[in-house]
Amino acid sequence: MDITVAILEVIKYTIPAVVVLTACYLIVQKFLVSEIQRKQLAIFKDSQDTTLRLKLQAYERLVLFIERITPRQLIPRVYDPGMTVRDLQQIMTMSINGEFEHNMSQQIYVSNNVWETVKNVKEQELTMVNRLAQTLSPDAPARDLHARILEVTAQAVDDLPTTVALKIINDEVKKVLAYGSM
Repeated sequence: MDITVAILEVIKYTIPAVVVLTACYLIVQKFLVSEIQRKQLAIFKDSQDTTLRLKLQAYERLVLFIERITPRQLIPRVYDPGMTVRDLQQIMTMSINGEFEHNMSQQIYVSNNVWETVKNVKEQELTMVNRLAQTLSPDAPARDLHARILEVTAQAVDDLPTTVALKIINDEVKKVLAYGSM
């Protein structure tokens, strides 16, 4: 009978200890899982903030690119009174291509629609410059090409490609800001 009493005494103390230990284990485990999830959520939010910031910077750079290749911005930067039509055509072509190459990496942060729009604007601007330059003598003064470009852009009935591109970029930025990230 002494052994039975001793076993009952041991059980009387061990069962509550096991119950308390199990309860503590479950509480600590739940706390740790909750803490890990909270930290993962914070890391995810930080990465989304970083991604959003990079996307917005890409859109800003593409807007700047579009603005820099518009004739009213580009010509004053590259025009020299002693230039010929050929000289102005070449330097405008080089400037547009150089600006584009400088911003090529931005394509990874923007939608395909925006990137295709930017590429199309670049091509349309180059086509316009080359087409107008071909209507003039290559050795004519650069001011003739300058005047033709300004005349054509002023007479444009539809929105200029650069204006359309800026609208598309602006609309997409609004979507990105509304949804936090695309």
